[in-house]
Amino acid sequence: MVHTFKCLDEYFLLDSESGSVFLIDRPAHLACKILTGELAPTQPLEKDIQEALDELDTLKKQGVIFCEPPKPSDITYSDEIKSMCLNISHRCNLRCKYCFAQEGSYGGKAMDMSAKIARLAIDFLIKHSGSRRNLEADFFGGEPLLNFEVVKDTVQYALAQAQKAKKSFRFTITTNGTIYNAEQIKFINDNMSNVVISIDGRKDTHNFHRSFGGGQGSYEKALKFAQDFRHIRDEGEYYIRGTFTSRNLDFVADVLSINDSGFDQISIEPVVLPQEHPLAIRQEHIDAINQEYEKLAREYLKRRKSDKWFNFFHFMIDFEGGPCEKKRVSACSAGNEYIAVAPDGLIYPCHQFVGNQDFVLGDLKKWDTTQIMPLNQDIRRKFQASNIHSKPKCQDCFAKYYCSGGCAANNHNYNGDINEPLDIMCRITKKRTECAIAVNILERVQAID
Repeated sequence: MVHTFKCLDEYFLLDSESGSVFLIDRPAHLACKILTGELAPTQPLEKDIQEALDELDTLKKQGVIFCEPPKPSDITYSDEIKSMCLNISHRCNLRCKYCFAQEGSYGGKAMDMSAKIARLAIDFLIKHSGSRRNLEADFFGGEPLLNFEVVKDTVQYALAQAQKAKKSFRFTITTNGTIYNAEQIKFINDNMSNVVISIDGRKDTHNFHRSFGGGQGSYEKALKFAQDFRHIRDEGEYYIRGTFTSRNLDFVADVLSINDSGFDQISIEPVVLPQEHPLAIRQEHIDAINQEYEKLAREYLKRRKSDKWFNFFHFMIDFEGGPCEKKRVSACSAGNEYIAVAPDGLIYPCHQFVGNQDFVLGDLKKWDTTQIMPLNQDIRRKFQASNIHSKPKCQDCFAKYYCSGGCAANNHNYNGDINEPLDIMCRITKKRTECAIAVNILERVQAID
């Protein structure tokens, strides 16, 4: 399908199937609307619109635009697993108002993962990775630094076992950055390929959302950790990851506050909550959010030409070397190549399903380590079969190859079906995708000029 849109005072054309993107003028925009039946032509046609129609027809004949969607291919999935989320602690020292993990406990008992379970998880990943050499382990929570000694032990154990198995590990940790010391910062910098630090932006925004149990704000401690860590990180990967809610629909100010604090790798995500929650994003907020993304896009282009250069996660698009077909249609590997392990050893499709007994794939405590564990194949096949071809809402969406139908956990939790995308997130994703395309194209044009 062909989608034309206006963003940042310019017009763009996207052919979803071929991935072709064009910066166009208004006559071409109107001509495309005529070709797609969205606009009735007036007679006689204006000269510039007729010329645009002729040019579009040439591109169509060349197979560049108005491309037919490919027939759904039989994408095969092996049972090999390449990445794992270790919920290393089901405890947290913060009481974030939007926390999906119920203050870190995931609705169960507050507990830490033992070194024994963590080592079993590493053994499991290595044994179930098949021919894959490069493996990933993400330390998550709760707050992982509350169980730091087990994080250290797990990394050291994984590296030793990987060497024996001729594998390679890439580690990630997600932390609120409020409990740390110099030793921990050094260990994280030395061993974690990527580090995600949670800061919601401005001090008042962050402190309202992310407070300690007694109600005190956590901003100063989180910011100090992030700045201390950034100081030694050099070129290593990291992200400052924030969340915006209905309270801070002006989230551009939060993104810029993070940037002004010295960070150049930034992600800020819309919260997903039940509609009755006071911080939930609702349909009446979408227009304001869409305007805010365009405002962010304008500032993004300005700052990337200055000493305030930064990356915004959701504006990063690779037009030339993008993902393979498998990733384009299914993106998330939850329940397939990716799994999560809870402190009690239960295995789930991803960290957002932890605690939901309907999605337990297996139990490390019952694993005969000499054998491949027979995970729940009904659940795995359900996730393996989930892609844009299994999601009716995605069929006529121009952004389908950029989001692949959204988060399976959100879809299940709010629509009861991993194949039923959340409408609010669809609307936000569409605008965010348009802005991402616009900033990437305009940045290239500016570089040429």
